Order: sequence, then structure tokens, then C-alpha cells
Amino acid sequence: MAAHDRPTTDEEVWRYSRVDELDLERFTPAMPDGTPAIPAGAQAVLDALHAVAGAVILRNGSVVHQHLDPRWVEAGVTLESGGGTAGAPNGTSVEQALQASGDGVDWFADLNAAWAPDPVVLSIPRGVDVDEPIVVIDWIDAADVAVFPHLVVHVGEQAGVQVLDWHGSDDVVALACPVVELVADAGARVRYLNVQDRGPGVWQITSQVSRAERDATVTATQAALGGDYARTRADCRLVGRGASGELSALYFGEREQMLDFRTFQDHAAPDTTSNLLFKGAVGDHSKSVYTGLIKVRKDARGTNAFQTNRNVKLSDHAWAESVPNLEIENNDVRCSHASTVGPVDEEQRFYLESRGVPTAVAERLIVGGFFAEVLERLPVLAAIPLIVSRINDRLDRRLAIEFGSDAARAAIATAERAAHVAEAQAAAAAIERAAAN
Repeated sequence: MAAHDRPTTDEEVWRYSRVDELDLERFTPAMPDGTPAIPAGAQAVLDALHAVAGAVILRNGSVVHQHLDPRWVEAGVTLESGGGTAGAPNGTSVEQALQASGDGVDWFADLNAAWAPDPVVLSIPRGVDVDEPIVVIDWIDAADVAVFPHLVVHVGEQAGVQVLDWHGSDDVVALACPVVELVADAGARVRYLNVQDRGPGVWQITSQVSRAERDATVTATQAALGGDYARTRADCRLVGRGASGELSALYFGEREQMLDFRTFQDHAAPDTTSNLLFKGAVGDHSKSVYTGLIKVRKDARGTNAFQTNRNVKLSDHAWAESVPNLEIENNDVRCSHASTVGPVDEEQRFYLESRGVPTAVAERLIVGGFFAEVLERLPVLAAIPLIVSRINDRLDRRLAIEFGSDAARAAIATAERAAHVAEAQAAAAAIERAAAN
């Protein structure tokens, strides 16, 4: 793999980022310590998911748990760590697959290639549809380490799978540079969800590349909630006629964190479709960045490509940047892009306030509804309650700043009658907990 220079904010693709602040000298690549224990946080995530087809848990970059339901073993599914050529398309190596993705490879992917242990490889044979999620949990609980997880998902012709890739950590300072490859053969269906729920001291810079062959569908979604600075470069390359890519994300920044997204919808074949929807909220002094490119190549006639990014600012100090782009080399296409950055909708807030809902509670209800469109698109249903819980935690923290008195709880009771009962009850419970503390 060709070496790349360390990026700077002078490069367009790293514009607005905090990459210049990264102190690499602080971090040491994590090494196996011989401890097979599953971190408590990772076990809690796995327990909350109930029925799964298989799971791999990594602790500080090393596999500490791995299992696959026997019925899927019998069906020819493999889930293993090791063998750099396993799972890659057409027998090519993982390195070649990354190179084939083009712009998705950068200096941090080079670091991953240099320091990663054997990749975790999930391979689904032709015609097999795995109907329960396969879970990969990458957990960090050591301070000042750098981890380089590498996940390859290869789905054979007319096969299907749903994968939950959970990135979590204890409250430590660390660096994570994951690489994720999603490969869908002809007619395959890849449904992938990444939940980035790292602690507030973690830097994470992710390269995610996907490739869809003829009539295949790749659904690649993200829920980005944690980290100090967290960036994902998501490339979706549609190389077979009739291929489609569904890209979506929800993100919620708080305190001083920065959430950064770069996407690349690459249409390289005729009659391909991509649909992107990213929605985020930023509060306190947090920041978000979205820049995306739809590229339609010369031979990609009949392309349908859509790109939408919506952002809500919950604080005057929060900041969101949204830069969609188009590059079209064929006239027989249908493409559009749209982006918005603004505060909570005044009309929606006024409607709730006029019915006795306090301002902070009204914002809670509106933001919860704002994310509903993306939540409905998440491909791993079992993860939705966990994600909603994380979102509610952030909203509850905002309420706890505003309220803490009997009068505030009385206002919540009014909101309970005037708005969504379940949401108001959750808000009241959060304020009760805050007052007790």
C-alpha cells in the first residue's frame, strides 16, 4: 500500500477538522496483555441486544471473545480474526480491496495497515440470509493507547446480513483508527450500523469503504455520539449495474466535542442509486462538520443520487458546517443535494410553549422528533433502544441545567398533558434524578 503524508487542514478533505491538534506522541499502540476478560461496558451492550447470531469483542485492539451460532456455522458463515485475504472480493487481499476504493485510503488507514492485528472477517456464503444481527464490539479501557480495529464484511451473491459495529470505551484518553470494509457481491444485501459511543477523551478517525456489485444493496448507517474529536470518512462505490447505497447518520454533540463526517457516493455503473440522509444536533460548545461528494462517472447513465444534511443548533456557542458537492460526467442522471443549519424551529417551539410546555422541554421534544426519521432507517432494530437511551441522556443533561425545583416539575406535569406523555414522563424522571443528586 502506498504511503500517504500526514494530513493537515490545508487539504480540502481535512478542512474544518482538528487533525493539526492530534498529539501522536502521547499514544502507544496497544499490545495484547493476555487478559481474556470482557470489559463490563462491552458485556452490558451485548446483554442489551438479546438474540444475536454471533459476536466478537475486542479489548484494546485484541479479541477477547468470539462466538457464532452453530446453525450459521453449518450454513457456511465464518466469523474469524486472522487471514488477511479472507473475506475480500474475488480472492484479493484486504490491502488490494482498500486500494480499489480509491480516495478512501489515507494516512490513518496506512497506520491501521501498519499496526492492526489480524482483521475481524465476516463472510456470508451465496444464498444465505442471516436473520439476526452479528455484533462486533470494540472497547477501550486502557489509557494513552492507540488501537487499530479492522473489520471486513463480505456477503456473497444473493445473501444478506445485518452487522452492529459498536465502538465504546471507559473514560480514558486514547486514539482509535478503525478501518471498515463492506463488500456486497451480485444481489447481496449488507446492512451495517456503527454506533460510535466512545468516552469524552477518545480521538477516533475512521475509514469506511463499501463496494456494491450488480443489483446489490449496501446500507451503511452511523450513530455518532461520543469522542472528543470523532471523524468518519465513508466511501460508497457502486460498481455493478443496478447497485444501490443507503447512507444515513444521526449525531449529537455536547460540551466541547467535534463530530466530523466526509462522504463519497461514487457511481461507476449504469442505473445505480444512492440516498444519503445525515441529521445532527450540536449543543453547548460542540461542533459538527459534514462535507459530501456525489460523483457520477461517464459510464453511469441512469444514476439517481440524493444527498441531504440537516443540522440543529441548540446553543449560540455551537457550530455546524455543511458542504454538499456534485461532480457529474453524464447527462442522463437525476441528482440533488440539500443542507440546512439553524436553531430549533421557532414555530414548533411556539406551538408547544403556547400549550404550557417550558422552552427547554419543548426543545427536548422537538430534537427527539428530529432524529426519528433516521432512527426509522437504522438496519439493526435491536440497537435502537440503546441509541435512543444515549440521545435521551444528552437531552436530560440539558434539562437538568434548566430545572431542579418543585416549580419546574410542575411545569413538566403541564407538558405531560400538553405534549407527548411518554416524553414528558422521561423528562420529569430525569429532573427528579438531577434534583436527588
